[in-house]
Amino acid sequence: MKRNRKYTDEELVAGCLNNERKFQEALYRQFFPKMIGLCMRYTTDKEIAMEIVNNGFLRAFKKMDTFSFKGSLEGWVRKLVFHSVSDYFRKNSKYGELIIFEEKDVSSAAKVVNKLYMDDLLKMIKTLPPATERVFTLYAIEGYNHREIAEQLSISEGTSKWHLSEARTRLKRLLKLYNFENSYERI
Repeated sequence: MKRNRKYTDEELVAGCLNNERKFQEALYRQFFPKMIGLCMRYTTDKEIAMEIVNNGFLRAFKKMDTFSFKGSLEGWVRKLVFHSVSDYFRKNSKYGELIIFEEKDVSSAAKVVNKLYMDDLLKMIKTLPPATERVFTLYAIEGYNHREIAEQLSISEGTSKWHLSEARTRLKRLLKLYNFENSYERI
């Protein structure tokens, strides 16, 4: 296999469905950089990130027959890798550092991490207005940048940034309401 050959999504899916190693490797190589980036948003431990991303790709290979081309293949793989992130941290509850609010953050503030689990944070995110929740999820959880979000949601980059700012403001208020003193400063 030529390592630099880029296959179409259709070729990748068909090859993976036929359990052809070259297509599995091509899919992995094509999406690995973004998926490891997604995982590294939730842990600074590269071994854990590799375990999560590999579990996500394994899940993608096993469920390839469910991909229906209704969205992008990358988005579908990203969703499965994110489910692997969620599963990992749910199983290893000592790791509460799941939600990263800004790319420059290493993790949420320690007090929130110790007092909140992922499900609690996700419930807080669900209280946001739908458009704000969607932008926040795409940015903070799925790792898209504002340009990608703007294209995906047919909004301007400025609107995407506004929704992210609004989400942070509302989440800070919720954290303050639940008395997580000083834990919301880095959101």
